[in-house]
This record gives sequence, C-alpha cells and structure tokens, in this order.
Amino acid sequence: FPTRRSSDLVIASFLPTSAWCQKLTGLERSRAESILHDVAADVKKHYYDPKFHGLDWDNKVRETKQKVDDADSGNKALSEIAALLDSLNDSHTLFVPPPPRLRHDYGWQAQLIGERCYVVRVRPGSDAEAKGMKSGDEILGINGYAPTRKTFAKIAYFFGALRPQPSLRVVLRDPAGQERTANIDAQIIERHPDLGHSLGGRDIRDKIREMDWARESDARVVEMGDELMILKFPHFFFNESKIDSLIGKARKHKALILDLRGNGGGSVETLKYLLGGVFDKEIKIGDRVSRDERKAMIARKHGHCFEGKLLVLVDSRSASASELSARVVQIEKRGVVLGDLSSGMVMVAQFHDYDGVGAEITEADIIMTDGKSLEQVGVTPDEVVLPTTADLLEGRDPVLARAAELAGVQLSPEAAGKLFPYEWPPQ
Repeated sequence: FPTRRSSDLVIASFLPTSAWCQKLTGLERSRAESILHDVAADVKKHYYDPKFHGLDWDNKVRETKQKVDDADSGNKALSEIAALLDSLNDSHTLFVPPPPRLRHDYGWQAQLIGERCYVVRVRPGSDAEAKGMKSGDEILGINGYAPTRKTFAKIAYFFGALRPQPSLRVVLRDPAGQERTANIDAQIIERHPDLGHSLGGRDIRDKIREMDWARESDARVVEMGDELMILKFPHFFFNESKIDSLIGKARKHKALILDLRGNGGGSVETLKYLLGGVFDKEIKIGDRVSRDERKAMIARKHGHCFEGKLLVLVDSRSASASELSARVVQIEKRGVVLGDLSSGMVMVAQFHDYDGVGAEITEADIIMTDGKSLEQVGVTPDEVVLPTTADLLEGRDPVLARAAELAGVQLSPEAAGKLFPYEWPPQ
C-alpha cells in the first residue's frame, strides 16, 4: 500500500469494490434512492448555510443519484450518500449507517498529538498486542491513508462506523525510529439481535466511541488537600444536580483543574450550567447563527460559584462544548488553558431518522464573542504541553503535572498518569 497524504481526503475515496459486498436488489436500490431524496431535501431545508459553502447542492445531488443508480451493492449506494454529506466539509453533517450486526473491536486506540498520530492504548490480549503494537508507536498509515488533522476523523468514521474491516493494515514507527507494517485483526463480536434496530437519534460520534474509542462515562474527582481539585469531565450530559455537586466540592479548594481531554461535547444546557458554576457573573458564550436567526448563548451564574484558580486541559479529542468552554475561559481571562490544539468540531446539529438509517445535519454555527468560529480552527492552548512517545509508553501525564504545578501543587508526571486509570469496556 502506498500511503496517501492528500489533504482533501473525502469519504468517496474509501468506497469499496463490488467484490466486498452483496449485489444490490431492485428493492434495495429503490430504498437507497428514497433515502437520498429525503436526506438531500432535509439538508436543503435545514442546513445552516443556504449557500452550502459555494457547493452547487442540486447538481451534487443529481450526481449522487446517478452513482446510486449505478451502484452494484447496497453498501456502495449508502456510501455514496455518505460521500454526498461529506462534500459539505462540515464536522457535524454526516450519514449514520444502519447499525451493524457485527461489532469490530480493533484492540487499540489512537490520538493526534500535535500534528502526528500515536497509539495511546492497546487492549491486553488483543491481536494488536500480539503483533507488538505499543503505546507511543507513531501511526503513519491506516489501510493506506495517513492520519492527519484533516483526515483522522474521516478515517475513524469510515473504519469505525461506515465500513468496519476484519483487519487493518497499519504502518507504524516505533520510538527508536524503526518502521514496520502490521496487519491487525479485529475481534468481531455478534450483536444481540434485539440491539441496534433503532438509531434513537444518537450522535454518530457516540457510536464510534462505543465501538472503538470507548471512554469512561462518569465524572471523576481527585482532591489534593485544600489546595487542588482535579475534575475529569468526560462529556456534557450531566444534569444540574450533578454539576452542583461537583462545583460544591471544587469550592473547598483553592484551585480547580477541569480536564476536558477526550471530551467530545454534548448538551448545550450542561455547557451553560457548568460555566455558570465557575464564573461570578453572567457571560456570553457566543451567538448561535442559523440560516434564520442569530441568538445569543448566555451562561448565568447560579448558587455559589467556584472562584479559585481555574486551569482547563484540552487535547485533539476535545470537541464541541469542550472547545467552547475552553475558549470562553480564554476570552474572559478566567483561567489558563493547557494541552494540545483541540479538534475544531464546533457546530450545532440535529439528528434525522430515515427508518433505520439517519443523518446529522448542521443547523447552526457558533460565533464567539471575538467574532470568530472554532469550526476547523479549534482552541490553541495558552500553554502547549504535549506528551512524548516515552510518556505514552510509560503512562506518564506531563500535561496534568504541569497544570498542578501552576496550581502550586507538586505532582510528578508518573503520579499524574496513575490518577485516572483507564478500564477497557467489556467486549
């Protein structure tokens, strides 16, 4: 495999050959055409930019209809619809395929650190471990595609949700600089027949995380005397009582580290309530800009807020509400943001169900109070702190250690790396 490094990688370039898929029946073709019609109509009606970023949407839809008509498999027809939505180059507009009967667990997790992609975890007992894959290995290619800031999310979407593979061909470079290629087999698990028949309006990124990049779901707290509280905040789906409890604990400490690394976002209401607990005044997050209106997003102070020193951690997996939180802290000069450039995936989308498949369609952009959008830009930390390959291999966390130092607490990278141990989800 040559490794492709094109910066304009699109989902269409991943389309499978007919040898991989079953032949398309007339009924399936008709259904695919119906799905295309409904998806295209909803994009035209609801998409936040009526000019579609300069894309001739009607013509693009006609081209896609011809490709669907010519498709020789059901999977390829649906992939053409996915490619249509991908052509908008929007982080939150994407096709949600039918739930797979088989779940593919590749046994490893990867992350962009700076401009490079690294293995950050390997599941014990997996084929990845047997093939010698280790944390700290740099990933140069996945099935022929180079993971970059522009391509990694698409690669994860394709192999995690749209077209899981029985194995992935991965080009690796170890910390010593030696390159090798490994074919890593997935563990394939059959889903219970009662599961997965309804999409339930869930974000496709949740599906990807469930299948291959699973994360802990509950907030975790470490208290270090009255000097510091560290809050590992994994998502923005907590209710007000949970936020009140966490802020109440934080108020007993002089400093709070809000760790949003790996947090893919969630509810706008949770975002507002969390910010309302760390600011002593009403603040404007930004403007929600749709095709029809511009509406201010306001976080209001509630109860007794945390008024101590605030440090926020982000990385390349921090998205959406995480990025908004970090940027508001920067703009309002409320605290210090540390870590890596965030993902730049900050839009407001609505899920649309089409009887077993679906689509997320972006309905609004968020314009911050500095007049800028974070979409495809991300949040640049006040202090960039990146783990090295040796840190990844040894399980050290220099980012959290540096934040603790700024809070006046001595915490070694080795000790920081042990505070929030990762547990692999059951297979």
